Amino acid sequence: MASLIDYSLLKPSLTFDDIRRMCREAADFGFYAVAVNPCHTALSASSVKGTSVKVCTVISFPFGLSKTELKVVEAVKAVEEGATEIDFVLNISAERSHDFEYVYRDAKAVVEAVKRSREDVIVKAILENAYLTNEEKVRSCQACVTAGVDFVKTSTGYAPGGATIEDVVLMRRTVGQKVGVKAAGGIKDFDTFVRLVEAGANRIGTSHGIEILKDIP
Repeated sequence: MASLIDYSLLKPSLTFDDIRRMCREAADFGFYAVAVNPCHTALSASSVKGTSVKVCTVISFPFGLSKTELKVVEAVKAVEEGATEIDFVLNISAERSHDFEYVYRDAKAVVEAVKRSREDVIVKAILENAYLTNEEKVRSCQACVTAGVDFVKTSTGYAPGGATIEDVVLMRRTVGQKVGVKAAGGIKDFDTFVRLVEAGANRIGTSHGIEILKDIP
């Protein structure tokens, strides 16, 4: 279970010492990755060096409204500083405006730039489902798959709602088995974790990873 968790270290109030401590926790508990803001990428990479923990940097977080060119610069810089996974937020305004060509171009630009920088870096697109209709979720997922993302992700954790079973089922059905589904937002207990995995999530983003593992019956 621990190996499915991206341990979220995203609160803006976290100090550098908090980041170092939580990176040590991630290694101690065997989490797959730490998810951090761009300014903490290099610090996190040095803090998990010599462990199996990956560094996942969030881009255009949490609103996704940066210009595509800036998302590209931010993502490539994160890779240069040690990120091996990139979670970028799609343009929520474009999604809600049904401009899925924009969504596609936005995603494709990030994917191509990151893969040119380092081919094995995993790229995840965050839809922010709390603001979207089911049709918008499906069409955003389809645009992302065409753009070449490795994962689609439910939420940032900063919207009115987070991961739901229904959304994970819908996203998995839409992307098939070749693209990953990451559930994030409001995941705090073992039961919710298991239900999301059973629904089709193969990565879980949470700041409550330790509590979830301690909650195992």
